[in-house]
Amino acid sequence: MNVSAVLSLGQTALELGLISSLTVLALFLSYSMLNVCDLSTDGCFTLGAAVGAVVAIAGHPYLAILAAMLAGMLSGCITALLQTKMGIDSLLAGIIVNTGLYSINIAVMGNSSLLNMNKTETVFTRAKELLAGTALAEQYRMLVALLAVALVVVFLSLFLRTRLGLAIRATGNNPDMVRSSSINPAFTTIVGLCISNAFTGLSGCLLAQSQKSVNIDIGTGMVTIALASLLIGNAFLGRGKIPVRAVGAVLGAFLFRLVYTIALRFHMPAFMLKLVSSVIVIIAIAGPYLKSRMPLLKRRLRHERGRGEPEC
Repeated sequence: MNVSAVLSLGQTALELGLISSLTVLALFLSYSMLNVCDLSTDGCFTLGAAVGAVVAIAGHPYLAILAAMLAGMLSGCITALLQTKMGIDSLLAGIIVNTGLYSINIAVMGNSSLLNMNKTETVFTRAKELLAGTALAEQYRMLVALLAVALVVVFLSLFLRTRLGLAIRATGNNPDMVRSSSINPAFTTIVGLCISNAFTGLSGCLLAQSQKSVNIDIGTGMVTIALASLLIGNAFLGRGKIPVRAVGAVLGAFLFRLVYTIALRFHMPAFMLKLVSSVIVIIAIAGPYLKSRMPLLKRRLRHERGRGEPEC
């Protein structure tokens, strides 16, 4: 593999990693801060892609981003209401919404499972025209994704320091304490899930506009990918202030996509990539636990060796 192939590999992984990192940042807010495992991510990602594609095809590429985020917010609001107002467990609420979104996404796409955007103007084609003739003309996809990620990271860093943001973090840590402090945990949960799902919708919209097509399965497995990326990021930058942890989530998304891209580069069958995702999740989750158990295992092995040595 020559240098140009390696650079192309890294650029592809970086572009896809930046776009998917928006979903990782969504899970960073809902899972890490709010302590809610939102399983509606797959359907919400597809919803953002479908809504964004339909609005972009209508001739409004920038409005498509706003529409996708609003659609994601609506999805998050429904998930939160099922949890907080109807007494449904958070995992089950996510599954219910994810199931229902499949039919809604088909309806949004005009009773079709595929939308073609080859002749559609997108934010990426606009960026390409803007950067034409400059040194950054070939990096227009990466620059658009980088701008979106930077804005979301800055927003999270500032928002989670506000009174409402601190209330959301407190709800994830100790909802009973929040309730005793005259803060409504149902309200903070609804706001947190609305914001996180808006980021998921944005991620789906940007991916659809980047690859200029949407199919009904575009979001399949995104919750697994995002969770694995989040855990990988936590392994590197899991401690510290919110901006550092948010950057760690973005780094985890890039590393995960790099593994994906390398697997495809070595001609791994596409159907094996889901297994790769599962293995990465297992390693990311079990790795810290096994690392913490290593000193005990070493002491046990030394003890067993000491008992097995013959007496002089």
